Amino acid sequence: MSLRSTFSIVTLAALVLSAGCSILPESNPATLYRLPSSAMQSEHMAATLPVRLGIATPGAGHLLNSNRIVVYPEGNVVNVYEGVRWHEDAPEMLQARLISDLQQRQLFTGVSSDRLPHDILLLSELRHFQSEYDTSPPSIHLQLDVQLVNTQHRKPLAATSFVIRTRADSPEIPDVVNAFGKASDALAEQLSAWVAAQSSSLRTAD
Repeated sequence: MSLRSTFSIVTLAALVLSAGCSILPESNPATLYRLPSSAMQSEHMAATLPVRLGIATPGAGHLLNSNRIVVYPEGNVVNVYEGVRWHEDAPEMLQARLISDLQQRQLFTGVSSDRLPHDILLLSELRHFQSEYDTSPPSIHLQLDVQLVNTQHRKPLAATSFVIRTRADSPEIPDVVNAFGKASDALAEQLSAWVAAQSSSLRTAD
């Protein structure tokens, strides 16, 4: 083989390698979903609890602590839906939902994240936030373990666990996302009722 031929082959290989990124097919960007919320009718009333509530971002395991939409397709298999994501990580998204819901219900002088001043703090652990193909269409399994803590004394005031299951209308992604929204609505409603029931303890937290 001549030197000229060798040079031509090397040059061609270099061009192919340098152009590699442009000739490979680009992956399609993921579709981002917000967590749906049903409109809540709330009366404008004075706060019943003269304390400020802080809501911390829920703790979560590696898989749930992301913006991936988790699915259990069968048995012990754990997976995520391809081509779709939440618009933010699931714990932050759920924290925002709970803050918004409790603000509308006006049970406290103020409700915010734990980054702002607060008298009591809601700590939580997100145990389940996935769709499960126990049957078709799939169901949503949501579990949040919560604890109310006196901010000043770091004294636990109350603790409980909420387990929500909601079935999707179909296996289609938009219906699955809507089912996640319904489960989150049910969680917010149950959590608000539970927090309100702790009023005697909360009044001593300031």
